[in-house]
Amino acid sequence: MTSITIPVEPQLAAAYQQAEPEQQEKIQLLLNLFLEKTINPKPLLAVMETASQQAIANGITPEILADILADE
Repeated sequence: MTSITIPVEPQLAAAYQQAEPEQQEKIQLLLNLFLEKTINPKPLLAVMETASQQAIANGITPEILADILADE
């Protein structure tokens, strides 16, 4: 993956920086899905498949993803 910088409100930046690594991963996955859908409007199923492949390539198993999404 490549990193980019996006301006956000100061309180959002602070909350993200203070979040646990698992929560940061969850946010990153959601932002990736959002940007992919917005920039490259493919059918949602194709976007989800791409995100799934990227997650697996980064070592995030379905079980780990379920744990990340369940944490609130």
